[in-house]
Amino acid sequence: MAITRMARRLRQEAGTGGQTSPTLTAALATIERAGPLTPSALADRERIQRPTATRVVTRLEQLGLVTRTPDPADRRVAHVAITREGRALLKRIRTRKNEYLARRLRDLEADELATLARAAAILERLLANAS
Repeated sequence: MAITRMARRLRQEAGTGGQTSPTLTAALATIERAGPLTPSALADRERIQRPTATRVVTRLEQLGLVTRTPDPADRRVAHVAITREGRALLKRIRTRKNEYLARRLRDLEADELATLARAAAILERLLANAS
């Protein structure tokens, strides 16, 4: 529950001004990290249905956060890439979240920080091995 509550609080701190939802932001981050991607590849990575991924890409495109480019070999396929505006938005979101966490972490003792660092490493390992 603590992880869920922290994730919710970080989403609140992101301060997107209602421009994007958590789903849109997560998809945009995936496109930044792994893109350009097809909507199908995005659906697989985000573990969402393909029609949902198509709607997400359409909305991100409307917001100017991604571009869609047809595949030259197969015009039915499009590749989605992040725009400069999309990168700037993610940077603002991450900065706000990092500032919030930094403020909160300043109040912790050294042994508490070490415990959190160990827990984060364990969680990363669990996520890396997730199927």
